[in-house]
Amino acid sequence: MDRSYLNWPFFEEHHRRLAACLQDWAAKHAAHHDEDADIDDVCRGFVRQLGKDGFLGLTVPRDGGGLNEVLDVRALALAREILAYHHGLADFAFVMQGLGSGPISLFGTPEQKRRWLPGVANGSKIAALAMSEPDAGSDVANVSTVAVPDGQGFRLNGVKTWISNGGIADQYTVIARLGDAPGTKGLACFVVEAGTPGFSVPERIDVMAPHPLGRLEFRDCVIPAGNLIGRPGEGFKIAMSNLDVFRSTVGAAALGFARRALDEALRRVHVRKVFDQKLADYQLTQARIADMATEIDASALLVYRAAWTKDRGADRVTREASMAKMYATEAAQRVIDAAVQLWGGLGVTRGVMVESLYREIRALRIYEGTTEVNKLVIAGQTYAAYMAENGAASEGGAP
Repeated sequence: MDRSYLNWPFFEEHHRRLAACLQDWAAKHAAHHDEDADIDDVCRGFVRQLGKDGFLGLTVPRDGGGLNEVLDVRALALAREILAYHHGLADFAFVMQGLGSGPISLFGTPEQKRRWLPGVANGSKIAALAMSEPDAGSDVANVSTVAVPDGQGFRLNGVKTWISNGGIADQYTVIARLGDAPGTKGLACFVVEAGTPGFSVPERIDVMAPHPLGRLEFRDCVIPAGNLIGRPGEGFKIAMSNLDVFRSTVGAAALGFARRALDEALRRVHVRKVFDQKLADYQLTQARIADMATEIDASALLVYRAAWTKDRGADRVTREASMAKMYATEAAQRVIDAAVQLWGGLGVTRGVMVESLYREIRALRIYEGTTEVNKLVIAGQTYAAYMAENGAASEGGAP
């Protein structure tokens, strides 16, 4: 795996040390890629081991038992890239601890952080984020799950679907509608613990790259008042702030998949002969390798620019994170497709790494904002910046 990018000015020495430690850890604990194993057990095992060895401390802040005062987005991105390079479920298990508990890390009270975050950091508790619904995926404003105050807390009713860690999580951070305010203004954020009466996981969902996914149901699920994160009406703000931290790390995971695909392609073209000549010696192969390497570096620049910008204190990095997520996931799809092509018939054989990567990458172009939604976000942010600088002049007819 190419490590030269670690010398880029985006990183500090502690990031380079983290990358070296994670490389060693992943080579030891995440090298075996057995998709026939029980995915629930695999994910639980990764969470336990990552927690035991201290890496889950990256997913929560220090006042919740984590390693850093605030979430270090560059560290999160590096971890995702390295883990994804070795094993998709290792990356999945790691990031869901952060994404699932992110609203608590960012907006929780000190008591809420003490209650729900240490278990995430040490791997004894598995976290999940429940936003998506049958009619509300990227469109968070369309959430219809309802929380109704009942005097002692809230009663939650509704359905969530495509929920990562659904069925194995110990705690779920849920975005629901509270009150009659329309759109984004009526949303709130709650923590629902597994085993709460009225909460169930009636269905597990099978997808092309095995991951623990489920459909959640809430039927008069009683939520204590102390489980409300932030204030009523802040649910959309909380959700978007969480995505601001973690959306660019989706690009980092895609980057890890792409780097692995390039390495697998290089290994293959070095040994495969076609018409008594190494595949690597053909100019068509060299052109394809050049495209793959360039797209990987371009992705890395966008991913780590977004992470660096957030770590430098920017309130919002919506545009940067959306660019990173959109470009890196789409580029990784192209890189992995090229690797499959270079592997030939073996490339579509189940159990071969590039075939596994081909299935792994597809979902990343959808979750945490589809490519199409991210394009709308980027365009909106770009146009808003233009109007802020030139709006008055353009309205007056000036060029």
